[in-house]
Amino acid sequence: MLLDPDVENDVAYELCQLVGRAILPYRRAGGDDPDGAGTVFFFQDSGGEYLLTADAVAGAAGELGLRASVTEPVGLAPAVLPVTGWIRRPEVGVAVLPTTGLHAVAAAGGWAWRTQPVVDVVAADADVLARIDTAPGSAFVLAHGLPAGGERPLEVAIERVARVGGEVRIGAGLPAGYVGAPVFGVEAAADGGMALHCLGLVLPGVEGHPVATFDRIRAMLPAAGEG
Repeated sequence: MLLDPDVENDVAYELCQLVGRAILPYRRAGGDDPDGAGTVFFFQDSGGEYLLTADAVAGAAGELGLRASVTEPVGLAPAVLPVTGWIRRPEVGVAVLPTTGLHAVAAAGGWAWRTQPVVDVVAADADVLARIDTAPGSAFVLAHGLPAGGERPLEVAIERVARVGGEVRIGAGLPAGYVGAPVFGVEAAADGGMALHCLGLVLPGVEGHPVATFDRIRAMLPAAGEG
C-alpha cells in the first residue's frame, strides 16, 4: 500500500511512539568499520522475549547502546552493555538472543528495562507477506544510523518495499547502521483503515536491501524455555 507523503509522515511519528523504545544501537565486537554497526530490536511472542538483528551485524558478541529512555530508574544503567550468546542463523540472515540474561544483568545492577517490544500480533504472518507484490508500497525503517559525531539517535527512513524475484526488498540503499533494523509496512484493513505490520528486518544489500521476513524469523525462534 503506497501512502501519500503526509500520511507517511504521520505513520512514522506514530511508530516512534509505539515501538521507539524497542530499538537500540549495536556494534559488533571488533567491528570498528561502519559494517560493524547495526540496529537491534526487542520482539515478544507467547514463547518469550528476544533481541533480533541481522546475523552479519551480531557476530559472536558486541555492545548495546542504552538510551536513557529504555531503562529505569534514571542514571543506574550503563551507557553500553556487553552482549554475548547470540543464536545465529546465517541461512536466514538473522541472529536471536533470548533476553532472560539481559533482565538478570539489569536486576543485579538495580535497574530495569523500560522497553516497547514489537509484539507478535504486529509481526506479519505468511498471508500478509504473500500479499506483497511487485507494486512498491510504503515502508518504514526505525534504526540507529551512524552519523558523524558518535551519537546514534533513533531515526526513521521512509522507503519503498516490493517483491522482487521472489523476495521482499527495500528498493533503495540505507545508511550505515540500519542493517538489523525492523521494517514496517501497511495494508488496507477490512474496516477501511490501515493495518500496520512489522514485515521483518533489514539484511545487508547493495542498491537495495532484502528483508528477512517474519515467517522465516518465527521458524527459527527458540522454543519456550530454550536459551
